[in-house]
Amino acid sequence: MSTERRALAFILITLALDAMGIGLILPVMPDLIAGVGGTDIAGAAVWGGVLATTFAVMQFIFGPIVGSLSDRFGRRPVLLVSLLVMCVDYLVMAVAGTIWLLLLTRVIGGITAATQSTATAYVADITPPEKKAARFGLVGAAFGVGFVLGPVIGGLLGELGMRAPFYAAAALAGANAVFGWLVLPETVTDRTRRPFRLARANPFGAFRGITALPGVGRFLSLFFLYEFAFIVYPAVWVYFTKEAFGWSPGMVGASLALFGIAVAVVQAGLIRIVLARLGERGTILYGLCFNLAAFVVLAIVRDGQTALWLTPLTALGAVVTPALQAQMSKAAPDDRQGELQGVISSVRSVAQIFAPLVLTQVFYAFTAGEGPGFPGAPFLVSAGLMVLCLAVFMAGRTGRPETT
Repeated sequence: MSTERRALAFILITLALDAMGIGLILPVMPDLIAGVGGTDIAGAAVWGGVLATTFAVMQFIFGPIVGSLSDRFGRRPVLLVSLLVMCVDYLVMAVAGTIWLLLLTRVIGGITAATQSTATAYVADITPPEKKAARFGLVGAAFGVGFVLGPVIGGLLGELGMRAPFYAAAALAGANAVFGWLVLPETVTDRTRRPFRLARANPFGAFRGITALPGVGRFLSLFFLYEFAFIVYPAVWVYFTKEAFGWSPGMVGASLALFGIAVAVVQAGLIRIVLARLGERGTILYGLCFNLAAFVVLAIVRDGQTALWLTPLTALGAVVTPALQAQMSKAAPDDRQGELQGVISSVRSVAQIFAPLVLTQVFYAFTAGEGPGFPGAPFLVSAGLMVLCLAVFMAGRTGRPETT
């Protein structure tokens, strides 16, 4: 295996671990929070929301900072240090005896997870322009694999004790740090090294600087709207399927696993076929149109078996994010790839902060009270956002064309 392939393998494993680490601890978090917080499950749910929001806020704040640090000091030290800190963070969670210590670990965890931007910048560093979209597809596939494996492994380990998943997550992070130490070369050179300045590393300063690049501001707006709409799956799916079809937790878990596997297959393989036929701009247009149709169908479907069959098919539209990332990466110079990926990470974090609040409130508004209700309403909201995405995308076709 070549040096580049080993380095890419490390990056993909790191990204999968980021996704897996979150899912790994989910099955035991309600019992853990209830135990250390001295509360019932309802109270644990409230604290769970606080912990999740804290994690996302830290990613928003530190995404550009960590990305800019990697532009200055290199990708390798930032990634390796973050993995070691992540390892220690999980160990502290494994022994935490108070809710405030758990909150502190989520602060630290959100900062270390902000290195997703550095990992993605590393992929941009080692990839020629014509292969960026396909490589970013592998990034999405790594998240998909972690999304599927995390809850499954966490549930199994949780049978051994509610602290076991944290020790497992710590072991995975530590082992991957050792792997990275052995195989990961540095990609930031003196030619591409960029001084670190807090004024442009904070989320708002970085956003102003990055949006000054031609076309990037429009694509970031499109990225935010798309991520906001796509969050309907993790935010609402479990409630939607229970209300509409009476699914059990096992059935919900199976459907999410099908979706995650399908996303991984699409972003690791199918996207290459679509890119070869349609190019990056055509791929974005196809994905937006497909997701628009999928959201509308899910909003009105009334049969649980049909919904289960549709679940993996809806992933066929999961080609938008890699193509968007490729277009933005091409617009940024080599010495600003970390900064760009940090801004992208922050934009995603903002969507993760607000989308669940909005979409779950829509679900509540259309299902509370007597009567049949309309549990598919959040999917219509996402469909409307896809229309906005199409409008933003098409508005730029008369401007400066992006190369594919």
